[in-house]
Amino acid sequence: MGRRRGGIGIALVMGAVLVGASACGHDGGDRATGADAKGSHKPGAGASASPSPTKPAGPPMLLETITPQTGTTVGVAMPISVVFSNPVASKARATVEKHMKVSASQPVAGAWHWFGDKRADWRPEKYWPSGTTVKIDADLTGVANGNGRYGVHGYTHTFKIGDDVRAAVSVRGHTMKVTRNGRAVRTLSINAGSAQYPTWNGTMAVIDKQKKVHMTSCSVGISCDKGSPNFYDLTLPWDVHLTQSGTYVHYSTGDPQPGSGSARGSHGCVHLSLSDAKWFYDQVKQGDPVTITGSPRAEADPDNGYADFNLGWDKWLAGSASGESTTASL
Repeated sequence: MGRRRGGIGIALVMGAVLVGASACGHDGGDRATGADAKGSHKPGAGASASPSPTKPAGPPMLLETITPQTGTTVGVAMPISVVFSNPVASKARATVEKHMKVSASQPVAGAWHWFGDKRADWRPEKYWPSGTTVKIDADLTGVANGNGRYGVHGYTHTFKIGDDVRAAVSVRGHTMKVTRNGRAVRTLSINAGSAQYPTWNGTMAVIDKQKKVHMTSCSVGISCDKGSPNFYDLTLPWDVHLTQSGTYVHYSTGDPQPGSGSARGSHGCVHLSLSDAKWFYDQVKQGDPVTITGSPRAEADPDNGYADFNLGWDKWLAGSASGESTTASL
């Protein structure tokens, strides 16, 4: 079950593009809940209250969101994701990146990467070390976006990297292996996508999770015909959200006992039994990596949610204007 890809929370307003809809999506539009905080509109420390008078006057450069939300604890695969209200020109991106300072209590090498002209993500080359405190200080006051706009605010978010919780899904083996801080916790039985609606491969950091999600086939363009075998209109529990195109790990009433014995394919999601779905829901948090292998489908696009680690480091750096850097001390 799935929904159209368009945004993460209120952040990504790049237009709703149907990306081979997997099939678990809900009908609440393209907003993910709870994960994406509005950037605080308070001037950053040391930032002037308005652009320098030597710069031309113009409309402000503002941010839609900075993720993660300040004060949260997230997983080791969580990027810092900054979404601008208006396009940032290529010529201005290196300067903008340098004014978005990333600090950490444990130094890591990382870089910014632009997805289009409104979204920039910062991620370490490898996963964050568990226990790290991270701060982004986007001191954008007076900074130009290259399209006639200048920043008028500073934005600061501080968050922490929690336990290293990972899930490895084998589509062919019908299993999900969950580890915490390198130690095996449980192996769960799963079913993934059918041949018609295969699940995305690759690593996807959890976007958010909800106790119940209303999922419809019509909302993702699969079928609006109630007589179709692929029609569904269900409210299902224990939903862990992986992609904006509609991939979830959850329980399905149509597949109550998943595993190799049932071999019933989903519309692209990963199905767990009711008790396993609740257990998994209770274990994971935003930013925990879920890696899916063995599906005939390609890896999820890195901006389809927070699948940033589906890009190799060389390709990640190719989308950066200022290149690799090591976090400042915190």
